[in-house]
Amino acid sequence: MARKIGSRYTANQILGRGSAGTVWLGEGPEGPVAVKLLREDLAADQELVGRFVQERTALLGLDHPNVVAVRDLVVDGDDLALVMDLVRGTDLRTRLDRERRLAPEAAVAIVADVADGLAAAHKAGVVHRDVKPENVLLDMQGPLGPGGSHRALLTDFGVAKLIDSPRRTKATKIIGTPDYLAPEIVEGLPPRAAVDIYALATVLYELLAGFTPFGGGHPGAVLRRHVTETVVPLPGIPEELWQLIVQCLAKAPASRLRASELGGRLREQLPMLAGMPPLDVDEPEAVRTEPADEPGAEAGADGSTAEAGSPVRRGAVPLVPGPAPDSNRDTHTSMRVPGPDELDGGAHGTARAPRAAGAPRPGSARNRGAVRRRRITLATAAAVLAAAVGVATWATTEDPPKPPSTSTTP
Repeated sequence: MARKIGSRYTANQILGRGSAGTVWLGEGPEGPVAVKLLREDLAADQELVGRFVQERTALLGLDHPNVVAVRDLVVDGDDLALVMDLVRGTDLRTRLDRERRLAPEAAVAIVADVADGLAAAHKAGVVHRDVKPENVLLDMQGPLGPGGSHRALLTDFGVAKLIDSPRRTKATKIIGTPDYLAPEIVEGLPPRAAVDIYALATVLYELLAGFTPFGGGHPGAVLRRHVTETVVPLPGIPEELWQLIVQCLAKAPASRLRASELGGRLREQLPMLAGMPPLDVDEPEAVRTEPADEPGAEAGADGSTAEAGSPVRRGAVPLVPGPAPDSNRDTHTSMRVPGPDELDGGAHGTARAPRAAGAPRPGSARNRGAVRRRRITLATAAAVLAAAVGVATWATTEDPPKPPSTSTTP
């Protein structure tokens, strides 16, 4: 059912739903548009509405081929909406779900596009704060780029900042999606441009590997890994590309590249990546050993918590309580900042290193069978050794037989 958005736009059809609102296919004076209508409770927050209006100039000024342009911001009664360019295509999450991982050339080309868009935003003083595959759109109508990639555009600028108002989130809250959060955000520091670089490097790792470097298990454990763990190497990619990823995943924000540098360096890698197939690695097994009520964690998307020790698929962690996630898998939410004691000690029970293709997964039937066979072999060897030792011990301690005694009669 169509609905009016302000005096200039009509929303005709729902394209997707997320934790911050609903995206509609709409019509405006200049043709089709995408309208992101924020939730009613957000529209009722007068402080947020004020921040919304303050962001208008910065958001409307973002004009770049790799940024989904915001055409208008509408405040009308109960409606609070961003009117954006309509991109004919899909989001990067949908492609990643379909293909699991991308060929390095296509992955690098897509991330280079996003880096270019971030460079323009950072130059204008805008930090995205929620870079993830769900917020990268692929233009299916434009020409193909390196590796058959479609032009990538970053969307949802300003949404994280709008929701992160003092009244809605205290200083002890985190805004963002756990798998892509930079360590400084986990530690409660204000977000700067470097947080977008960290998130984008995480996206690149995920496009190459099929899973994020620190994801899986309890949200509290995911946050802790960002602070305490180092990224595990991916086999089969050029060393120069790997060093770029490592630098942009540095714990210290000052050690990361700027967006403009990252985009340029990635494009320099494209010739050596031409024709390279997707990496042949398997997703690590993530086993949750933390209790379900670990500090800093909230319920899953369905409002439930998994039992301790149950296996958990690596990837984006849904945190929004309530119904199951919609097709766009928007996991943007807020959660408590872990205390220093909770960040100590590293992660528990998660196999960190990617396995070579064909190797048995920890805990699988193949793996358990191999473990049992090794145990039986060791037990048999131990029994034989014990028997040999016993025989040797008996031989050295047993008294030799005495000859029969004889007597003589005088």
